[in-house]
Amino acid sequence: MLFNSIDFAIFLPVVFAIYWLMQRLNLKWQNFFLLLASYYFYASWDWRFLSLIIFSTLVDFGVGLALQKEDQRTNRRVLLWTSILVNLGFLGFFKYYNFFLDNFISAFTFFGQEIKGQSLNIILPVGISFYTFQTLSYTIDVYKQKLEPSKDLIAFAAFVSFFPQLVAGPIERATNLLPQFFKRRIFQYDQAVDGMRQMLWGLFKKIVIADNCAEYANLIFNNSSEYSGSTLLLGALFFTFQIYGDFSGYSDIAIGTARLFGFKLKQNFAFPYFSRDIAEFWRRWHISLSSWFRDYLYIPLGGSKGNTIVTIRNVLVIFVVSGFWHGANWTFIVWGALNALYFIPLLLLQQNRVNKEVVANDTKLPNLKELIQISCTFLLTVLAWIVFRAENLEHAYSYISGIATKSLFSIPEFPNRIHAASTLLLCVFLIVIEWIGRQGLYGIENIQQIKTKCLRWLLYLVLVFLIFWFQGDKQEFIYFQF
Repeated sequence: MLFNSIDFAIFLPVVFAIYWLMQRLNLKWQNFFLLLASYYFYASWDWRFLSLIIFSTLVDFGVGLALQKEDQRTNRRVLLWTSILVNLGFLGFFKYYNFFLDNFISAFTFFGQEIKGQSLNIILPVGISFYTFQTLSYTIDVYKQKLEPSKDLIAFAAFVSFFPQLVAGPIERATNLLPQFFKRRIFQYDQAVDGMRQMLWGLFKKIVIADNCAEYANLIFNNSSEYSGSTLLLGALFFTFQIYGDFSGYSDIAIGTARLFGFKLKQNFAFPYFSRDIAEFWRRWHISLSSWFRDYLYIPLGGSKGNTIVTIRNVLVIFVVSGFWHGANWTFIVWGALNALYFIPLLLLQQNRVNKEVVANDTKLPNLKELIQISCTFLLTVLAWIVFRAENLEHAYSYISGIATKSLFSIPEFPNRIHAASTLLLCVFLIVIEWIGRQGLYGIENIQQIKTKCLRWLLYLVLVFLIFWFQGDKQEFIYFQF
């Protein structure tokens, strides 16, 4: 069930109405209904994979209770590793089995030893990378005694399967989201309106920006050998805005939907394309995943407290693992390593935490230095996205090589250039709106500061018009495959 589908347009109001009608009942009944709605939402893709979520939920719920009763360190570690192995075992099998098998066979073939292996036709359960990390955060935090284990199975199961962010995040921490299932939730009109406003902005980014950019990104990447350097560069730009509009759009819809039900999810994107260096970019892009790897992998490895070599190793590990988290392809691993190479010089020069505040915080426009920094960071990001989007490493190399030719200075040539130009203008519109609203949690959060009500509603109507006018073939959210 896609957020931008008729099915969801029917599902959401029905669940919303029943949910708040149950407000006067026991909180457990409200949580139970939310659990059933979440399971139905997930089952609309493939009901068979509900068993994975349910099994993972029962394992981590049981491990949490057992950790509370166990004082012996060895036994506690056994319980922790039980949860880790079960969750990562499922993730590894469904997502990486064929990747490891194929590379294992290739390695032996390279050294002259032929071995046989049977690849499996495995269907990747949607959202498995997201809810796996969410449940792992619970077990690890209980193990570290940062969180009391839940004794309410219904509330815990609802936390694991909470439908707004179930399939593509944000990856919520148990310390933030789980306690909200134990507090009585009261409908607040202002909160609901703000949630709908954020959903509107998310739908605009997905339907108008991402889906239209996808048409040209797919065309150019899938036929890259036929196009000039200027067209290839334009294709990379289209994908750069596609993945941002697609993923941040999903996060906006998820966070806004959660607010309709009285829940507050954490911000997942903070205008990353306005970053002045790669370190700032990764503090603003997919924040829930970046912070997850920081807290549960980078810091346990020693973080930046060791010598320089150890620190560089730790940075390489989290970026490569982050890349591998995205999928079983060498392009993702190289993409992660490339971002590590961007990041390490900043770390060595102790410049990785210089740009913490919002760019041009006290002015309307960036100064020349900030503009150059933003532009350079953006171009490095575009280069990395080419590797991310490519079918394989050979495709990535040929694509980048194709840009670095004299044809880079030619006029781009591809079908339907008028529509492509309008899509680029819409991307400019996105940039302008987000620049104006960069101090908020999402692009149009601060629209209420416009004193004239007619102007506020005019912007809403423009967004709604654009959503209906520019909608084309529905595209699945990119991160559903991760």
